[in-house]
Amino acid sequence: MKRVIAIADRAALVSLKLLVALNVLFFLSFLAVLMLAGQARAGVACSGTDMLAALRKSDPAAFRKVETEAAAVPNGKGLLWKLEKPGEKPSYLFGTMHMTDERVTTLPPAAKRAYDGADTIIIETTDALDKAKMMAAMASEPGLMMFTDNTTLSSLLSPQDAAVLNKGLDARGIPPATVARMKPWMLSAMMALPACEVARQAAGAPVLDVKLATEAKASGKTVEGLETAVGQLRAMASLPLSFHMKSLVETMKLGDKVNDVNESMIVLYQRGEIGMFWPLLRAIMPDTTDEAGYAAFEQTMITDRNKVMAANAAPILARGNAFMAVGALHLPGPDGLVEDFRKAGYTVTAVN
Repeated sequence: MKRVIAIADRAALVSLKLLVALNVLFFLSFLAVLMLAGQARAGVACSGTDMLAALRKSDPAAFRKVETEAAAVPNGKGLLWKLEKPGEKPSYLFGTMHMTDERVTTLPPAAKRAYDGADTIIIETTDALDKAKMMAAMASEPGLMMFTDNTTLSSLLSPQDAAVLNKGLDARGIPPATVARMKPWMLSAMMALPACEVARQAAGAPVLDVKLATEAKASGKTVEGLETAVGQLRAMASLPLSFHMKSLVETMKLGDKVNDVNESMIVLYQRGEIGMFWPLLRAIMPDTTDEAGYAAFEQTMITDRNKVMAANAAPILARGNAFMAVGALHLPGPDGLVEDFRKAGYTVTAVN
């Protein structure tokens, strides 16, 4: 539990919320690996502590509170959901993590059967499957990823916070000058990934979403996307710069502790306990001073995108027999995709 306490001592809740939420940004995480590939080292071992297990041992009362809060999250348990509507062949909704860990990329048996039997595979965006298309998307609006005037990250930080930034970059072997004009959300995405994950992706290991789409194409299935890469980046860029800068600094303070966050997420993901992510982080972290900033983040990057995904998926699902795979954090809650599809007239049932 000492490592968990150390995290709490060093970062605000908003930074860890951002780290977790970045796992719903498929294209952004893909770009992060592309930019970090030069610093990736082969054979980097993964490490990390399951924070929920540590909490259960050190503070049973707090652990029970996490369980109670998670149980109250609508549709917070389950990765695979069956979508049924009269006149359509059933389709499936599946929650993913944009990672290469074998615990993530190995589909549960029920999900594998649904995937194998589907005619159409739907993912968040197909842009990252085509390198030329990806580079064109990056070049079309460079201001989404880089400062195009004289602004630098350091110019927006106090001397103390600039030192924190440079120290974190040095720890990853990244010369500060190479990212000086990078927008803070890009750098946060880079630093939110454990070094072992970056190394695996740089070596060619696909994240789950890419793996599903690539194998689907190879087998002759139709592959559809719900968003564009530019759309995801525009949404991120619409949030206040001050929020992103604060989150970047707090993320840099975490250092290697991002391994604990990711390990905990993977463990909960394996169990289908998606609704437990936020209650766990609230239990182990101090009160944040920027709940308004994160509320805007959640509205823009999760809730609003859920509406877009549901609307764009509608004509594809109407053809029937589809397998829709999107970030798991899009599924639960009163504004999650499970509820969105119910409002659209589907009977949505969790599949064990």
